[in-house]
Amino acid sequence: MPEHTGRTYVVTGADSGIGAAVAGRLERDGARVIRCGITETADVRADLTTPEGRASAVDRVRDLAPACIDGVALVAGSPDGRIAVGLNYFGTVALLSALRDDLARGSDPRAVVVSSASSLSAGDGDLVEACLADDEPRAVAIAERLVARGRGTVIYRSTKIALNRWLRRNAGRDDWAGAGILLNAVAPGIVGTETARRTMLADATNVRVLQDALPQPLGMPGPVEPVAAAIAWLLSPDAAFTTGQVLFVDGGAETTLRGEAPFVSGVRYGPLRMARMIVWTVIGRLRSRSGR
Repeated sequence: MPEHTGRTYVVTGADSGIGAAVAGRLERDGARVIRCGITETADVRADLTTPEGRASAVDRVRDLAPACIDGVALVAGSPDGRIAVGLNYFGTVALLSALRDDLARGSDPRAVVVSSASSLSAGDGDLVEACLADDEPRAVAIAERLVARGRGTVIYRSTKIALNRWLRRNAGRDDWAGAGILLNAVAPGIVGTETARRTMLADATNVRVLQDALPQPLGMPGPVEPVAAAIAWLLSPDAAFTTGQVLFVDGGAETTLRGEAPFVSGVRYGPLRMARMIVWTVIGRLRSRSGR
């Protein structure tokens, strides 16, 4: 048995797949893990698609770890368009927001969410904006219309796009980075979880479509453990200077689809930031000349 590290982590989606692999890895490293799921093996059983389930999960986590928690890995998600909105986006953001103060009391606190390499594709703009506006009833209504129109497959990636954007908006703010809480995402490609094999990988024709839509030079499906390892690293002290990142662990899909595009143009600064940099550059030069 490994020596207990004294660190306590919360892992959602810990019943199977990536969540179970993350929880197992953290426990082997000596951490205490509060497993959240929907089966009898979970320490916290709750339906994260509903506000009541989310509140129940937070209360139970606090019962089990009343002082603080050191990290959360929010892995729970669903490819089912009918429940993806409530679970993938609103459930994840609700738990992050509710547990933020508990994290702030922890040692070297970390939060990692699971996105998806499917977020590289275009989503439904109305659904993404409804998520980011924190309007769950509107988001659900949009998702229902998409299903009715035969566009239900766009819902999953739209929730992950919204999650990426929420993370990028919030990771650097005072209540996250300013409070010492590192907030990152891991975006897996298609890996060999039981759910993936039962759904998207079950049909040979669908697999051919996926190979074009999300090409993975390192193979499809990929292994689960490297994804779990990336999440565990982002939860560890070794990731102490990393926040606001979406780490693609996708067998090469992101680089295949985007190439060098994200790095062709440099950052474009706004007028206020540019003016401040000019002023401080001038001040620095004047001080240098005066020997101060």
